[in-house]
Amino acid sequence: MVTVGFHASHEQISPAQLLRDVQHAEQAGFDAAMCSDHIEPWSARQGHSGFAWSWLGAALATTNLSFGVVTAPGQRYHPAIIAHASATLASMFPGRFWMAPGSGENMNEHVTGDAWPPKETRQRRLEECVDVIRRLHRGEEVTHHGLVTVEQARIWDVPEPPPPLIAPAISVDTARRAASWADGLVTVNQPPAKLKDMLAAYRDNGGRGKAVLQVHLSWAPTEREATAVALDQWRSNTFAPPIPWDLPTAGHFDGVSAHVGEDQVRKAVNVSASLDRHAEWLAGYGELGFEELYLHFVGQEQGSFIDAFAADVLPRLRGTVSRGIPGRVTPANETMAKAATP
Repeated sequence: MVTVGFHASHEQISPAQLLRDVQHAEQAGFDAAMCSDHIEPWSARQGHSGFAWSWLGAALATTNLSFGVVTAPGQRYHPAIIAHASATLASMFPGRFWMAPGSGENMNEHVTGDAWPPKETRQRRLEECVDVIRRLHRGEEVTHHGLVTVEQARIWDVPEPPPPLIAPAISVDTARRAASWADGLVTVNQPPAKLKDMLAAYRDNGGRGKAVLQVHLSWAPTEREATAVALDQWRSNTFAPPIPWDLPTAGHFDGVSAHVGEDQVRKAVNVSASLDRHAEWLAGYGELGFEELYLHFVGQEQGSFIDAFAADVLPRLRGTVSRGIPGRVTPANETMAKAATP
C-alpha cells in the first residue's frame, strides 16, 4: 500500500498560506505531508522561507495528517536543539511525526559564519548528530566531544515513541552509507534505474523502514503553462551535486540558472498537462518499491493542483493507496486557521 502525501514548500509559499494549503490537501484526500527546513529559498523568484519548526506545530494541530521534515543538525542547529524540537512534536503528536536529518546545504548553514566543511566531514558530523539525537530521545544525559560538542544535555519530556530518523539521500553511495543508522530512506524523483539502485544499495546493506519519494511535478491545463511554471520556479534546482550543496545564496542559484532551458528542467521535474501521464509516473514509483510519495507541485498557487489531483489522480491510485484519516473541521481548527490568515 502506497501513501500519497503533499509536499509543503516553505521556499515558495508564505507560512500562513502554506498552512491553508496543507489543510486543503487533507480535506481533498491527501494522506500525509512533508516539508524541508530552509532559511533561504532556492531563488529570489520563490521569495519565501518560513521557519519549518514553528509551522509544523500549527500544521500538526490543525490537521490529522502525519508530517515529516528534512533538516540539518550540526551547524545552524546544535543537535540538542533538533533533538529537543523533534521530541516535543513527537510527544504532542505521537506517531505522526518523522524527520530526515541530512548533512546540509551551504545556502542554509552559512549564516553562522563558520566554514562550510567538505562533504565527508559533513557526513561524519551528521552521523555524530544522529547518535546524540537518538541518545537524547532515549532520555540519556549526553556529553559528546567530536565534530560537535555536547555537554550534559538531557531532554526531560522523552517522546514515546521516538520519531523515526529517515535518511535523505541523492546518491547511491549516501543511500548505502545511511543503511547503518537510518529508520528509512527519502529521496527525490530521478531516473528509474538510479532510484532502483539507491533502494537496492540501502536494503542490501541492512537498511530498514520505509522508502519515501518526493516527486517534483508541474501540471497546468496546457503543456505551455506547465512548462512555464517549471521554468520560472524550479530551474535553479536542476543541478547535480556539489552545486546544490555549496552555493551560498538565492542570488548565486539565480546566477547559475539564468540560461537553464526546458530540456534541463524536465530532467528534474515531471512536466505534463496530462493527469494520465502524472498518474503513470506515480504508479511507476510505487512499483519500484517506494511506500510513500509526496507530491511537490512546483508552482506557487497550490489550489488547482490539489483539486485536480484529488479528483483525477488519487482515485486512479487508490487500488494501491492507503487512505489517511479524512479531513475534519473542528472549532479549534477554525480558530487556528483564522489566526493564520494575514
